[in-house]
Amino acid sequence: MAASPPLSQAVGYGVVIGLGFLFALGMILTTYVLKRYRNEVQTSEMFATAGRTVKSGLVSSAVVSSWTWAATLLQSSGVAYRYGVSGPFWYASGATVQILLFATLAIELKRKAPNAHTFLEVIRARYGVYTHVVYIVFGLMTNVLVTAMLLTGGSAVVTSLTGMPTAAACFLLPVGVVLYTIFGGIKATFLTDYVHTVMILIIILIFAFTAYTTNVHLGSPATVYDLLVQAARDHPVDGNEQGSYLTMRSKEGAIFFVINIVGNFGTVFMDNGYYNKAIAASPVHALPGYVMGGLSWFAIPWLAATTMGLSALALETNPVFPTYPDRMPDADVTAGLVLPNAAVALLGKGGAAATLLLIFMAVTSASSAEYIAVSSIFTYDIYKTYFEPTASGRKLVYMAHTSVVVYAILLAGFSTALYYIGISIGYLYLMMGVIISSAVLPAALTLLWSDQNMIAATLSPILGLVCSLIAWLVTAKKQYGDLSVASTGSNNPMLAGNVVALLSPLIFVPLLTFAFGRQKYDYVSMAMIRLGDDSDVAAAARVDLELIPGAADVSDAELLAEKTKLKRASLIAKTMTGVLTLALLVFWPMPMYGTGYIFSKKFFTGWVSVGIIWLFCSTFCVGIYPLIEGRHSMAQTFKGIVRDVTGKGKPPLQGRMSVVDETFHQDDGTPTKEDVKQAEAVTEAVQKSGNANEKY
Repeated sequence: MAASPPLSQAVGYGVVIGLGFLFALGMILTTYVLKRYRNEVQTSEMFATAGRTVKSGLVSSAVVSSWTWAATLLQSSGVAYRYGVSGPFWYASGATVQILLFATLAIELKRKAPNAHTFLEVIRARYGVYTHVVYIVFGLMTNVLVTAMLLTGGSAVVTSLTGMPTAAACFLLPVGVVLYTIFGGIKATFLTDYVHTVMILIIILIFAFTAYTTNVHLGSPATVYDLLVQAARDHPVDGNEQGSYLTMRSKEGAIFFVINIVGNFGTVFMDNGYYNKAIAASPVHALPGYVMGGLSWFAIPWLAATTMGLSALALETNPVFPTYPDRMPDADVTAGLVLPNAAVALLGKGGAAATLLLIFMAVTSASSAEYIAVSSIFTYDIYKTYFEPTASGRKLVYMAHTSVVVYAILLAGFSTALYYIGISIGYLYLMMGVIISSAVLPAALTLLWSDQNMIAATLSPILGLVCSLIAWLVTAKKQYGDLSVASTGSNNPMLAGNVVALLSPLIFVPLLTFAFGRQKYDYVSMAMIRLGDDSDVAAAARVDLELIPGAADVSDAELLAEKTKLKRASLIAKTMTGVLTLALLVFWPMPMYGTGYIFSKKFFTGWVSVGIIWLFCSTFCVGIYPLIEGRHSMAQTFKGIVRDVTGKGKPPLQGRMSVVDETFHQDDGTPTKEDVKQAEAVTEAVQKSGNANEKY
């Protein structure tokens, strides 16, 4: 970046602290409104699972928000700057298929463990303590790596745009997130994810229309095309077809593609946050939510990087570019500074402010999901499982809140340490698969293959990790002669480590399964996972437990209908996600890669146009559709607020214990016969609420 940041430190602190507290206050108010008008009391179940009632629109927006890391915008723009048009597509397609394939796993989780709070509970129910501990370690390593990427990337951008100290950004970015996560639980993350996602989509559209329609230096795809052709003449890309930035055939881009696919399998399939969202989804909404979310997300890195990465290439010979007359240093590209440089070149201080807001939204929305994921692991898989199995709902809520705060502080310190030792977002992004992807296959087979035994599930991730570390470090040492951040962070060593991590369990799992005997599991113990006992929390809130969303007893007929729908959804998910995966990884890109086709001006214009249209479709799916889906609930809540404000009557209080004291009397205080009948009905409902947690 330029020696003088385009924005002042005051702007940086204002956005990081001010917006953080604004979202926190908004979520506190929302939590109060939901409790008063929708009976959404923050029980342990509501905090971790949102009552398992979230619809597909909010699920899709939450998936998009959780998967839109700082790296989504920064790293994708970096690979566009390095490799040209292939980089954004390799990034987007290589990270979309995991969300699509995860939809199948989400349905299987809903079918086989309907009352689970975390995926790790499922592991313990099937394999026991030792396997459970192994997957706790891999799950927490995933959350640590993802959170560290969010904070290192976000703080680097905040520092480059405002001059705010990186350490201060690392510690202050999580503050607002922690506050609204504590007050609202996972439902808060769904609601704030929606707001964050809409704002991210709007800012990307602003960048795209500026670059391709209104900017005085660019202004059209044709102008950008001509400047990219000139850039290839000035500094051709080694390994690209004819050195062009306008081709899908890119050797280094293809290597990144493989690393991207492998690493992102780990960060989806081993991140408890995605299982949390699957658990929170209503059974019939999990599949459409994840499919819509995955396809909607694809357009974000594709269009953002096609706009900002290519704009940086096109404008770096123009005096408006921050590093003019020099090209961007490789360290800045790795640190994720391509997008902010391009934004400043396109829109000046306005671009810097938009980028700051964009990255703030990406960091906070994704990190809230990580905090919930870690709190769920500590609350249900560590504390409740090994320290206090009979813990009350109030105690579980307290542990969840405590773990969010402790984890946020620890990761802020860890991210600051990474900054001072020179580890950037780009390094972490490439390395994550080496560390965690060996657990992907055995974790998925826990739900998909009844024969995998405890030995295979326990040892395969450990053996895979050992092999991946050896492959990674030996390749770096052999190719570069030393082990440093530069050598171990290069493409070939990372490629070796990532591929070995993901594929080695293909050998270990069947070998150990057939060597020690197939398990032939019946999935009964998964179905026996019970809900938490939140009767004490409901009593303290003076609300009938059965009226809290997701807490009421479900009839046998409803359970049977739900199982039938989930079985059908499972078949649809396997077919749909398989076809979409082949389309994104093979049918679309490989013909262009194989032929070495170099984009014509018309083809490039069409390429950009499809990206913009796709992002508009994403905006409908995750911005407008959730409002349509929730219109009745919003209308009911709004009516309750109006009645409260105007004094025309109190909001519906069915199920509240205090209703007997507040409303069941005549003007002189003497109960009528109707009042007595209503009071008896409420008392009976309260007594029944003690049995609500018995369902499973």
